[in-house]
Amino acid sequence: MSKYLLNKFLYTIDRDPELVERYREDPRGTVRWWEAERANVILNCPAAERSTWPELTAAEREALATHDYVTLFELGAHNFLILTLFIALFERDYAEPLAFQREFAARLSHWSLPYPDIST
Repeated sequence: MSKYLLNKFLYTIDRDPELVERYREDPRGTVRWWEAERANVILNCPAAERSTWPELTAAEREALATHDYVTLFELGAHNFLILTLFIALFERDYAEPLAFQREFAARLSHWSLPYPDIST
């Protein structure tokens, strides 16, 4: 179940520019806040209908807190969700067009098929 939460984190942070900036500046704090406040809200239901049992694993939490997208991929996070969020986070730090995307591909180049399972 945590793979679902891992992908949900990537998806929900990427959809809100303020959360992208918060995650860029304070990744560990953002992960703690998100897991406590947002992780178990099911389909935007009222707080009374929150779930309490799913949680990120320690490895997932640490990879998110350190912006370690290689480990996130290896843990089974969806590669498109990782890439879109990390482009929003770090593409601005590169002068060349597509430089971050090339770095992303290079850092994951040790993988060949079959890739880690991304099913949730």
